[in-house]
Amino acid sequence: MTKSATAIEKQFIAEARKYLSSTYLPKIQGCLETLNDEDIWWCANEESNSIGNLLLHLSGSTRMWIVSVVGNTPSERNRQQEFAERKQISITELMDQLRQTVEESDRVLEHLDLTSLPEHRQSPWGEVTVFEAVLHAVEHFAMHTGQIITLTKIRTGKDLKLSV
Repeated sequence: MTKSATAIEKQFIAEARKYLSSTYLPKIQGCLETLNDEDIWWCANEESNSIGNLLLHLSGSTRMWIVSVVGNTPSERNRQQEFAERKQISITELMDQLRQTVEESDRVLEHLDLTSLPEHRQSPWGEVTVFEAVLHAVEHFAMHTGQIITLTKIRTGKDLKLSV
């Protein structure tokens, strides 16, 4: 007997796609529109990350969790370099990379066999279910979106008027 996807499974993936593509990504874009290339590489101190580092990290992490783990597609990632980067990669290049990652992740989620949500997959941090990988990716994206918003407010001193 083949299990079919439930309404809850369908809604979970629909919401994950919405949050990544239509909620968090536009908020990051709105932040970047108020900043220049120097602003995105500013660090409060040596123990902090710049917006540029966070953008690289979001691209790497989202690609790893959704494209690689959920999509069962091998990909290489240098997590340490995402945080160590100090080269002033342009806002345009960073945003293009993040947008491409989100679009690729969205395609994986769009075509995901929803009955695979309870399946176990290998991640760099051990075995997880497909459900856990998607949930982690969305939660992680949300957390770093909030950091980018906060850093943007610190750099600009402005109310960004981002919608909820």
